[in-house]
Amino acid sequence: MSAAPVGPRRPLLSRRALRGPVLLLSGALLASGCGSGAATDDAAAPAGHPRAVRDCGHDVRVTAPPRRAVSLNQGTTEILLSLGLADRMAGTATWTDPVMKGLEKANSEVPRLADDMPSLETVLDAEPDFVAASFASTLGTGGVATRERFTRLGVPAYLSPSDCAGKDNSGDGDGVRSEPLTMDTVYGEVRDLARLFDVEERGEKLVADLESRIDRATSGVHASGVTLMYWFANSTSPYLAGCCGAPGVITRAVGAENAMDDTHEEWPQVGWETVADRDPDVLVLGDLTRKSQTAETAAKKIEFLESNPVTRNMTAVRKKRYVLLSGQAMNPTIRTVEGVEQVAAALREFGLAK
Repeated sequence: MSAAPVGPRRPLLSRRALRGPVLLLSGALLASGCGSGAATDDAAAPAGHPRAVRDCGHDVRVTAPPRRAVSLNQGTTEILLSLGLADRMAGTATWTDPVMKGLEKANSEVPRLADDMPSLETVLDAEPDFVAASFASTLGTGGVATRERFTRLGVPAYLSPSDCAGKDNSGDGDGVRSEPLTMDTVYGEVRDLARLFDVEERGEKLVADLESRIDRATSGVHASGVTLMYWFANSTSPYLAGCCGAPGVITRAVGAENAMDDTHEEWPQVGWETVADRDPDVLVLGDLTRKSQTAETAAKKIEFLESNPVTRNMTAVRKKRYVLLSGQAMNPTIRTVEGVEQVAAALREFGLAK
C-alpha cells in the first residue's frame, strides 16, 4: 500500500469480531451424511451438470443444483433470497441488520442457525450440500471452517469474489485492497450463484434491476468537492472506510470524495483527532442491530459525535449532515445499491449535489 497509515494498521479485533477456532469435530460428525448432494456420481447428474465456477482461485463444482444450502453471512443470504431460492436453503447465519425489504417472508422460511458466526458443528447439523460466505474471515482460518475443510467433507464452498479480487486478507484486520472494488464484482457473484443453482435467467434479471437502480439514483447527481466519511462502528477507535471497498463504490457513483481515500485498508481504525482534522462535509453512519462493538446503532453514533468535545464542532456534526445506512449497504453486497440511493438522495437534500 502506497499511502501512509492513518491509524493502527492491524487492529486487535476485526470490525466483524471473530470467534475462536472451531472445536475439532467428533468422529460421528465427520461420518455424518452432510454433503450427500455433492457426492452424486457424474453419470447420474441432471442435464447440464456438473457445473463449476472459478471463485477466488478455486473451482467450485456442483453435480446437481444445491437443495440444502447454508449461507454463512447476510450478504450471500440476501443474494440467494433475491434469486428466489429460500426453498433450497437449510440455514443462515451472521447478521448485522434486518433482512432487506421485500425478502421478509422468504427469510422467515429459512432456519437461522446463529445471529453471529455459527460453529462448524451447527452448520453440519443442517446437512448442507453447499455453503456460501461473504467474507474470508467467515470461510477461512479462524472462521467457521476453511473451504478446503468443507470440500473434504463433500460440501462445495463459495466465497464472495468481492472479498478476494484485488484484496489481501492476510493481516489481522479487514484486509487491504490493491484495486478499487466495482459493482461488476458483485454482479459476478450474483451470476455465479445463479449458475450453480441453475437459475441463470433470474440472475440476469436481478443484475439488470440493480444496474437500473444505480442509474436512476445517480442521474443528474455530481457532488464534486464534497467529502464523505463512513463510520461503521466502535466509539473508542472508530472503523472508517478506506478508499476502495463498498463505500468507494458509493462515493464514486455520486462524484464525491472519501475523506479517508489515502488508505487502501478496508476499514482502518483511527483516532478521533484524525476524524476531526479531516472534517468531512457529510458523515455516513452505519445503523447496525448487532451488538458486538460499541456505537453499533446510528443513534449511539450521533449521541457520541454531538457530545464528544473532539467531534461536536465538526462541520457535518454542527450541520447534522448524517446519512444512515445499514451495515450491509456499507459492505460489498447487492445492498451497496441501497447505499448509492440513500447517499445520492441525502446529497440532494443537503443541497450538495450539482
